Amino acid sequence: MDHQRREHALHEVFLVSVWIKGLVGLLQMLGGLLLLVVSQQWLTSLVLSVTAPELVEDPGDRIALFLRQSAAQWGGGTQLFAAVYLLLHGLIKVALVAGLLRRQLWAYPASLAVLGGFIVYQVYRYSHTHSIWLVLLTVLDVVVVALVAHEYRIRRRAGFPGASHPLPTTDAKPER
Repeated sequence: MDHQRREHALHEVFLVSVWIKGLVGLLQMLGGLLLLVVSQQWLTSLVLSVTAPELVEDPGDRIALFLRQSAAQWGGGTQLFAAVYLLLHGLIKVALVAGLLRRQLWAYPASLAVLGGFIVYQVYRYSHTHSIWLVLLTVLDVVVVALVAHEYRIRRRAGFPGASHPLPTTDAKPER
């Protein structure tokens, strides 16, 4: 694959990953709002009713048992923390995604810093919770950081500071 096609393919993967991060950010905001309005009892009842059929079929189902154990340990403080975390995480992601999609130069280093901070925090939380969800979220964030860093290098090298310029198709500098 020649350089131009490789760069185009990486740019397409970048765009898809940014859109996914934006969608995840919106879902996180929705989840955070939902956690603010539902009671702990309702949430626990929901988990119990959803997992009951699976546990009848397979009493050793690890996912269903994990969900039940998580619901049993879920407290008011945990629910508030999760709600605020999801709201803030989602809001920040949506703002950064908007900047990245508009090719605003500030959004690239801001995204790298914020996602780097989230990665560090997620690794710290994993050391306490051993949650597979944190591992998956962290892997996705690492991939997105690599794509954002690559895109940022291209933008800076090509001298494209804003949204009005297309992605460069060659390594040549634009005429000024």
